[in-house]
Amino acid sequence: MGRIFGLNAEDSLRQTNRKFEHRFRYIESQAAKENRPIKDLSLEEMDKHWEDAKKEL
Repeated sequence: MGRIFGLNAEDSLRQTNRKFEHRFRYIESQAAKENRPIKDLSLEEMDKHWEDAKKEL
């Protein structure tokens, strides 16, 4: 599909990795603001932070 749309696979992967890293760091920062280790967040809390990070972009 990427070739059909003229996308560079390596650039696409880099962009995807940057988005993932940004969103994960956002979750980490929110946990830090709450003075909680990330391992103590529930899946629901992490999912909410993930969605918030997506809106931030």
